[in-house]
Amino acid sequence: MQEGEILVPINISRELPATEVLKQEKIFVMDENRAKNQDIRPLNILILNLMPDKETTELQLLRLLGNTPLQVNITFLRMTTHESKNVSRSHLNTFYTTFEDVKNHRYDGMIITGAPIEHLPFEDVDYWEELTEIMAWTKQNVTSVLNICWGAQASLYYHYGIGKYELPEKTFGIYKHRVADPKIKLVRGFDEVFHAPHSRYTTVSMEEIANDPRLFLLSSSEEVGAFIIMSNDAKHIMITGHLEYDATTLAEEYARDLHKGLDTSMPENYFPNDDVNERPPNTWRSHTHLLFSNWLNYYVYQQTPYQWD
Repeated sequence: MQEGEILVPINISRELPATEVLKQEKIFVMDENRAKNQDIRPLNILILNLMPDKETTELQLLRLLGNTPLQVNITFLRMTTHESKNVSRSHLNTFYTTFEDVKNHRYDGMIITGAPIEHLPFEDVDYWEELTEIMAWTKQNVTSVLNICWGAQASLYYHYGIGKYELPEKTFGIYKHRVADPKIKLVRGFDEVFHAPHSRYTTVSMEEIANDPRLFLLSSSEEVGAFIIMSNDAKHIMITGHLEYDATTLAEEYARDLHKGLDTSMPENYFPNDDVNERPPNTWRSHTHLLFSNWLNYYVYQQTPYQWD
């Protein structure tokens, strides 16, 4: 092993564009041949990537899933009832599979990402029917599901009947959050107050979550409301923000919104001195790695059966 290289056995295709970037960042990527030589049962993680810039999201999530000593096999899932416009058909056909191809398998963990479709009622989303079929399937076929931003709102709506509502203006920036109970394993190691990025036009009711006995509000913000929600059986974990974001992601979204002519305010608590020419620091990275590591360890690895029936 080279000096500075981190041995983290994440098993992905050699041809995936993110693979080379991860190697340049000194993150070890395990190929299929080496994975087969390890006498352990790897975790099988399914990622439903609904974000338009799929390659960026792939890299962000793979960095986090690779930061544990657990061997992880990754499968990327796409929707068949929606045509992605920001990624090539070749990339999807090469690196993604469909629900039809995975529905007879079981997975130790699953991630459902966000999607920039908050303005639509859930039932008006072109792939909503397909998504609800997948979410129903997870009840018996996935040990734990981590849902991000719009994915979290969709999960709350489908599984618990908690809807979303529009905000007067976009929640956009870096905000302080508090942990409700540091004894819960998902936030083990978290500071009592930590930062996290948000980028959304809708939110969910903290009161509805607090009044649902099936749910626990694990972290929230005085400024932007509910953040980490977990079901009592840990089957579903909902993150209303974007801990997976890179330091510059909000800046890129801000530039994109301005280019589209949208009336978007500058991200709050983000640019040093509110100067868009200064590079924002990443003040949430350590808690992001903790959350993903805790999820993989406590809610996937330690809960999933060694062999599915």
